[in-house]
Amino acid sequence: MSYLVLTKTGGFFLFAWICEIMGQVMNALFAFTSLFGIQNIGLSIILFTLVVKLLMLPLTIQQQKSSKLMAVMQPEIQAIQNKYKGKTDNESMSRMNIETKAVYEKYGTSMTGGCLQLVIQLPILLALYRVIYNIPAYVTSVKSYFMAVVYALTGTTDVTTLAEGAADSLLQFATDHNVTLTGVNAIGDLTGVTGTALANKMVDIFYKLNPSQWTDLAAAFPDSASVIQVNSAAIESMNSFLGINLASTPFNGSFVPNAAWLIPILAGLSQWFSAKLMMANQKNQDEDSQSAQMMKSMNYTMPLISVFFCFTFPTAVGLYWVASSVLQCIQQIGVNRYLNSFDIDQLIEQNVAKANKKRAKKGLPPQQVNMNATTSLKNIEAKNEREEAARAEKLERTKEQVKDSTEYYNKNAKPGSLAAKANMVAQYNERHEKQKNK
Repeated sequence: MSYLVLTKTGGFFLFAWICEIMGQVMNALFAFTSLFGIQNIGLSIILFTLVVKLLMLPLTIQQQKSSKLMAVMQPEIQAIQNKYKGKTDNESMSRMNIETKAVYEKYGTSMTGGCLQLVIQLPILLALYRVIYNIPAYVTSVKSYFMAVVYALTGTTDVTTLAEGAADSLLQFATDHNVTLTGVNAIGDLTGVTGTALANKMVDIFYKLNPSQWTDLAAAFPDSASVIQVNSAAIESMNSFLGINLASTPFNGSFVPNAAWLIPILAGLSQWFSAKLMMANQKNQDEDSQSAQMMKSMNYTMPLISVFFCFTFPTAVGLYWVASSVLQCIQQIGVNRYLNSFDIDQLIEQNVAKANKKRAKKGLPPQQVNMNATTSLKNIEAKNEREEAARAEKLERTKEQVKDSTEYYNKNAKPGSLAAKANMVAQYNERHEKQKNK
């Protein structure tokens, strides 16, 4: 597996390890269907998607619970945000954070409670795309057909003996026939590549060929034509799903519709419907809130993005996308029924109980975090009240001083008159002399 070698030398051990596990699952499923005489990559991708969905079901349910709980909490969170709207001073921001944290603790969750499931799922999803994007690197039964063509073109039975430049003629063929050599890996760069790594690069190039290009390859290498024809026929059969070649892209440069266009269209529709089902669990969310508007926007833009990518990616990736979205819809219907019958108060009690168990292991009393949050909020409120009272008292003293001064200087004269002003000067001098003589 050239990808795994390159990945590991690059330092991404965890991702390579996940890819290898996913590849073994795909390989096992292909071997299982082969027992019944069915060697089809499309069927294996669908079964692969089903297995992964079942394995990730507990995480999905947990994530949906967090989303449902967030929908219940949203009105309180929104009220706090509205309370401090437009206030950017440190004290207001601190008060808002404390009050928000108190709401999360009230429901026994945290601000990052729903993120853990996404963090766990992300590398798995990326590994799934990697495996499906390059089936021969992970499914040994499929790779064997490509390797037969490698042996025929290079005239060797031991790929470890391949020297640099052994695939130059194949690379030139790919360039002349507009075969896409870019993607996740730069499969067109063969500089310094030898042995097994070079053979794997050649397999990567072969996997990019469509049926007509396989025919051209046989014509370009007449000495290996018979081997190419036999193995390309088997490869085409394995890559064909409902008459669609999974190795080719739906958009081939022509705007004339073809059967492969169904894949991106179904991918977009199924993802849109899946998002609608998921939003059904968040009925309590304020539709005018910023998060609700953002989610609504994503429910339309993400399916459109899926359509675009599925037109440009190999159809095998699009098939996985469709299978994933369809299975997600089925799964979501079941999850919705489960969560609709689930008592939200029971969920809150369970969350609080889990939080208290963690606190007990640390030797802390139950709900201590919530009590601290409440105490901090009360301390801030008390401090604010004291400062406000001090400001009011100072303002009152200033008013009294101004009043006393005005009455003193306006004594025995009409306020604002010339006499009052003259009297003010005289009395000022009198007070000044008294202070000097003290």
